[in-house]
Amino acid sequence: MTQLLVATRNRGKIKEIKALLDGLVEEIICAADLPDLPETVEDGATFAENALKKAREASKATGLAVLADDSGLVVDGLGGRPGVYSARFAGVGANDAANNVKLLQEVAGLSQVERRAAFVCSMAYVSPDGVEQLFEGRVGGTIIDQPRGDHGFGYDPLFLVNGYQQTMAELPLEVKNRISHRGQALRAFKNFLGGA
Repeated sequence: MTQLLVATRNRGKIKEIKALLDGLVEEIICAADLPDLPETVEDGATFAENALKKAREASKATGLAVLADDSGLVVDGLGGRPGVYSARFAGVGANDAANNVKLLQEVAGLSQVERRAAFVCSMAYVSPDGVEQLFEGRVGGTIIDQPRGDHGFGYDPLFLVNGYQQTMAELPLEVKNRISHRGQALRAFKNFLGGA
């Protein structure tokens, strides 16, 4: 593939995506590099609805093949919250630090079992000629009391990954890409493009 627009302004996501699609896509364009690209209102009830909406709108606006994702954290003891509101859990315009503080407040007093959580990713590919495809990924873990690690972004420092003694923010990028929800969805996308 020659060009792919990734409909995100999150440079952390772009870094992960470029690493996984290296050699398969010649040029990956970040939505942050297109200031005139309108921001999609993410009003879907599911990650998949939001991902598809973002990809469709960006493809229509640019005429490019687009990959968009909606991903977030679901916590068992919070009834699946923050869910589709993960990026704005502490309010519209909230940053990672504010969202993490709110998460810690919400899980305070929850048992270890109730702190079970998962990162979930729905990724949508939309091409200008009307091809639409969804890819999914999920990784389980537990929410801890104190942030650990300085890799990654979002809730990564509070998410102790199942089967590891490290948070998502403590794992090296190559390990994170191999096991993460976004990594799983991206590998499915890579297979769809024909790159095993």
